Amino acid sequence: MTNNEHNLINPNWAQHGYIQVYTGNGKGKTTASLGLAMRALGRSWKVLIIMFTKGGNNYGELNSFRELSPAISENLTIVQAGLDRIIYKDNQSEEDVKEIKKGWELAKDVIKNHKCQLLILDEINIAIDMKILDVDEVVEVLKNKPDEMEIVLTGRNAHPKIIEIAHLVSKIEPIKHYWDTGIAARKGIEY
Repeated sequence: MTNNEHNLINPNWAQHGYIQVYTGNGKGKTTASLGLAMRALGRSWKVLIIMFTKGGNNYGELNSFRELSPAISENLTIVQAGLDRIIYKDNQSEEDVKEIKKGWELAKDVIKNHKCQLLILDEINIAIDMKILDVDEVVEVLKNKPDEMEIVLTGRNAHPKIIEIAHLVSKIEPIKHYWDTGIAARKGIEY
């Protein structure tokens, strides 16, 4: 297929936004999405990161993002839609649910009103897996996203319905991890 033929099929392919999913049990899903955020910010894109299930200030990436130049940081918004702890199915509280749903309401508004070019829904797959967010509602909202908006969903256990509508799915699987030898999470590397 020549370039002209490709352009006839989708003349605005460079401006089209896709749905990306980073999932799996390996380390690096959030890290990959934040690298994408830095790339987009370097191109003057408006970027919103909603961190589902993550609250508090003890994340190195938050420290870095706070120190960006004014020209770059004016295009970045980070919202934490979680408490200052890691949640699991057996320790979630009503407050966790409330924070996550508040983050989802923001995401829906941003998508509906075209408020950014790159939307990162960090750890949303976990919120869906824990049944805090309804997968069918998330799928419906994503299907109706603005054409030019790129949306990234991260987290383990991506639902098959999310994988089905995504344009790109990366499954990060561990082959070897130093955690297995008892090494704890390290500042600057894991958080």
